[in-house]
Amino acid sequence: MTCLCLGSKLKESDKVKLMVKLDLSCLHGIKDDMDFCCKLAKFPIAPILYLHQVQLAQAMEDGSGNGRPPATAAAWNFEPNGALLGLTALSVRGVLGRVKAGMAAGGGGDGGGGGGRAVIPMGHGDPSVFPCFRTTADAVDAVAAALRSGEHNSYSSCVGLEPARRSIARYLSRDLPYELSADDVYLTSGCAQAIEIICSVLARPGANILCPRPGYLFHEARAVFNGMEVRYFDLLPESGWEVDLDGVQELADKNTVAMVAETAKKLGIFVIADEVYAHLTFGQNKFVPMGVFGSVAPVLTLGSISKRWVVPGWRLGWIVTSDPNGVFQRTKVVESIQSYLDISADPATFIQGAIPQLIENTKEEFFEKTVDVLRQTADICWEKLKGISCITCPSKPEGSMFVMVKLDLSCLQGIKDDMDFCCQLAKEELVILLPGCAVGYKNWLRITFAIEPSSLEDGIDRLKSFCSRHSKPKVHRSLET
Repeated sequence: MTCLCLGSKLKESDKVKLMVKLDLSCLHGIKDDMDFCCKLAKFPIAPILYLHQVQLAQAMEDGSGNGRPPATAAAWNFEPNGALLGLTALSVRGVLGRVKAGMAAGGGGDGGGGGGRAVIPMGHGDPSVFPCFRTTADAVDAVAAALRSGEHNSYSSCVGLEPARRSIARYLSRDLPYELSADDVYLTSGCAQAIEIICSVLARPGANILCPRPGYLFHEARAVFNGMEVRYFDLLPESGWEVDLDGVQELADKNTVAMVAETAKKLGIFVIADEVYAHLTFGQNKFVPMGVFGSVAPVLTLGSISKRWVVPGWRLGWIVTSDPNGVFQRTKVVESIQSYLDISADPATFIQGAIPQLIENTKEEFFEKTVDVLRQTADICWEKLKGISCITCPSKPEGSMFVMVKLDLSCLQGIKDDMDFCCQLAKEELVILLPGCAVGYKNWLRITFAIEPSSLEDGIDRLKSFCSRHSKPKVHRSLET
């Protein structure tokens, strides 16, 4: 072809791609490389070339790769992003790592003795390792079928495979007064990436975001990393963890970009609804998605298959624009999400390919069984915690996998705060709890009850022994009061 010139620096035998120079002087009706590729793509048998604004690296002319050793620098002129260095303190993984470090250093058993006892994890959010929380065979079969088909070994589009997005739209529409479409759904690598994307999309100079306390500090970590201010509104423990709406209105201002439907409408902001624990309810209050109120205020719904299907390692989540009035389109939020996904990693294509069969074939009995086990373990947790004097549980859990309990440090000796409590508990009793500081609630504890019932009972018994061992004598306590 006279209009294409192969670069002499590139060897065809060494490449799966070739860089070629386009001679526009040989062509008519072609403005540039992008125009060339767009018009070429209209031919059904044409390859698609991605050449727009691609530059050959200077290293091809004068760097490593031409056989010459790289130059030695007098001093290294780089450093890491300092904003990352403190973010470990704002992650559940980071905090649990600190708790477990003391256990590893001490070997376990300062108080009760390790004695070959198993570690009991009651601070995590991943019950998939326990037999009573194994995912359904229908989900495994769906992934196996997607792999064996050979149809999902390539990259997907940046927003995700259309059949998967259409299936998720239908699945979520069951609970809404309107129908979602595939165009409302954007697939992500788990719900964590969905949070990352939304915080990046919202970030602008001076922006702030309202987050619940207690909450999930990953929201704060991503917001802080993107230069946003985080403001907290309280969930009220004495009212079943309801939102303090008065507090929300006091916190919001003209720079608040996101936060609860009528309140959001009044303030001119939208709602981010992290619904990764959707439908995992077992009390009197049923799950109602925030998208139900999408016509009042636009809602960005974040979710995944991680919790309901108990497969967090499969890393398949979504962002859904629950916005029947099209506010996100007019404000270019949708365009910004798509732009971010263009420069972001996709979830594994074969997991995307499995989604239609996974959703369609999973039987309701599997979901009911999971909720029944959670109800049983929540009951165990509620009843057994009543016997520990330094711990108060304000309300019986009716959903999710966790319960928040208040720690009364005045009853204990040798314990500085919630972090110290959890570190010493891990070291002495091999029980892992999450200190409340990891969810924005100092001197509280978050206890996971999504484990085997027998392990849960053993774990709370060990917790009780630890508290008894560190309890102040009653005479001492009466003198203090």
